[in-house]
Amino acid sequence: MNIEPIARIRSPFGEKFGIPRQSNIIEDITSVVVFEPSFRNPDALRGIDEFDYLWLVWLFSENVEAGWTPTVRPPRLGGNRRMGVFATRSSFRPNSLALSSVRLLSVQLSSPDGPLLHVAGADLLDGTPIYDIKPYLPYTDAHPDARSGFAPSAPKASLTVHCSPSLLSKLPVSSRQSLLDLLSHDPRPSYHHDPERVYGMKFFSFDIRFRVLENNILEVVNIF
Repeated sequence: MNIEPIARIRSPFGEKFGIPRQSNIIEDITSVVVFEPSFRNPDALRGIDEFDYLWLVWLFSENVEAGWTPTVRPPRLGGNRRMGVFATRSSFRPNSLALSSVRLLSVQLSSPDGPLLHVAGADLLDGTPIYDIKPYLPYTDAHPDARSGFAPSAPKASLTVHCSPSLLSKLPVSSRQSLLDLLSHDPRPSYHHDPERVYGMKFFSFDIRFRVLENNILEVVNIF
């Protein structure tokens, strides 16, 4: 079976590093779903504004060539223990498909790029192809008492972020808190603990440079 993208996402994440490890971890970060030309029919969205959340079926487009392995090292376990790939949400999968729930903010039926879906909480790289969109139904999709294996609860912010007002002022007001929340969840690989290392992360059109000190302080050293 051959499938084709129906849409692509415009998100603030210009590279894999720094993307939240699950959808809705950073709930206030907004993105836009832009449909491919052959799917820009407003009738296909009739009724979608009656739902609060949507499922996006998408492609780990940066990992397609990497192939897959039967076991992977989940970041949640510190990158030290191997688990079966089908017991994880790893990007190294046989078909490189992913599933994310996002909050639907608004539906824009007319724009120069056709109908648009404005969503929040997405964990997709900018430009990621989307293969399907389905409504989220809480009565069947939510199971709050279900076991969650090695990931029993949502990851919590682990770092205190220090960013000078002069640096933070380089960002639009609407994006400042989202960046601070994103950094507080520690975007580094779980095995990195060098307080002298300066990391770079793309956020919208900005290059964020930071380091993590030994006392769990993340210091933003520059924003370009």
